Amino acid sequence: MKVLVFGGSGGIGKAVAWHLAQDSRVKAIGIVGRRKDSLEQTKEFIGSDKVIPQPLDILNREETKKLMGLYDVGVIALPDRRTSYNLIHSAVEAGLHVVDMLEEYHRRPDAYETEGLMLPEGMSLNEYGDWIHETAIKNGVTFVDGMGFAPGLSNVTTGEGIRKLDQAETAVARVGGIPSKEAAQKHPLRYMITWAFEHVLREYMVKLNVLKGGKVVEVPALIDRERFRFDKFGVDEELECAVTPGMPSFIFTRTELKEFAEKTVRWPGHFDGVDTLKECGLLDLGPVDFEGQKIVPREFLLSMITPRLQPEQGDTDVCVMWNSVVGKKDGKKTRIDYYMWDVADTELGFSAMQRVTGFPCAIAAVMIGKGAIQEKGIVPPEDCIKGDLYDEFVDELAKRNINILEETSEV
Repeated sequence: MKVLVFGGSGGIGKAVAWHLAQDSRVKAIGIVGRRKDSLEQTKEFIGSDKVIPQPLDILNREETKKLMGLYDVGVIALPDRRTSYNLIHSAVEAGLHVVDMLEEYHRRPDAYETEGLMLPEGMSLNEYGDWIHETAIKNGVTFVDGMGFAPGLSNVTTGEGIRKLDQAETAVARVGGIPSKEAAQKHPLRYMITWAFEHVLREYMVKLNVLKGGKVVEVPALIDRERFRFDKFGVDEELECAVTPGMPSFIFTRTELKEFAEKTVRWPGHFDGVDTLKECGLLDLGPVDFEGQKIVPREFLLSMITPRLQPEQGDTDVCVMWNSVVGKKDGKKTRIDYYMWDVADTELGFSAMQRVTGFPCAIAAVMIGKGAIQEKGIVPPEDCIKGDLYDEFVDELAKRNINILEETSEV
C-alpha cells in the first residue's frame, strides 16, 4: 500500500511516517508540506527510501487531488480546522481513504472558534458535515475521524469498555500531555508545548457538549475539575483534570450513556493559572485598544508565553490516560478502567505526544490499507477498531512500548 502523510515535516507527521516506514506492507510514504527542505530533513531522519517528499500547497484542491490519486490512504496530521477540512473535502471527492487526527467530529462540526474553516457557499456547518459523510459513502471512502491520542486512543479504549458491559451507564476519559515533573518546574502554568498551543487555548475557551442525565448539555470548558492520584506502571503522582472538547463523537455514537465527558489532564495548579489569564481577559479574541493600536489579547499572550513554554535542552514529556466506564455486567455493577503512562523516547527522538498521537494514526491507516476497516463515510475510532482489530491495535502499540492496562472491578 501507499500512504500519503499531510503535515509530514511536522512533529506528529514525522512520527506517523516513521512508524509507516517500519511496516513491510507499506511500499511508499508520501510526505506533504510547503517546504521541500523540511520534507527532505524528515526523509533523512527516517532513513528510508520509501519516503517521498511531496512539496505542495494543500489549499490548491486540484493539485492536491491529483497527488491523492497516486496513493491508497491519506493521513492528516495538521492542527487547525481550515487545512483539515480542506484536505478532507479533497479526499472524499478524490476517493482517497483518509485518517484525520483533529479534535473534531466532522459530521457535526463545532460552531465555536472555527479557525478559518471555509464552508461551501449556501451550506451550514452541519450540512457541510453531512455532505462530507454522504460524498465519502458515494465515492467508497473510509474516513476514520479523530484518530490520534484524544480523540483516538481514548475513543478506542473507552469504546472497548462499553462493549464489554451488558449495559454501560457512565464514561469519563481523562487524557493529557504534560511535561515531565522536572520540566514542569521550569515553565509557566507547569506546562510545555507538545501540540499546537493555539489549539490548546481554544479548547480552554469554547463551549462544548457533554452527556448529563442522558441528555446532551452545552457547558463551558474546564468545569467538573477533579484531583486524582495516578499509581499504575510504578508511578505515583497527583494530577488534575477538567472537561474539554476532546472526544465529541461520543455524544452522537454512544447515546445510551447517562453521563459522558472527556477531561484534559494537567499538573496541579495549571488550571488555576488559566483561570487567572481568563479573568484578566488575556484569552479573549476581541481586539482592544492599546496606545492607539488594536491588539488581540490572546494573540499578544501567545507571542509572550510561547517562547517560555518551548522545551529546553533535556526536557521531556509524559502522556497520561485514565478512562473509566461504569455499568452492568452479569447483573452486577461493574467498572472497567484503562490506564497509560507513556514517556518520551529519547533514543529515537520522539516525544511522548508524538508517539501516542502519531503511532495510533499510522496503525489505523494500515488497517484501512489492508482492508481490515471497511466502513464507509465518517467513521469514529470507537466504531471501527473493535473485536480482533482492537486486540491487534493494542498489540501494535505494545510493540512500540506503549502499554494499555485494563482493570475490571465490581462497584
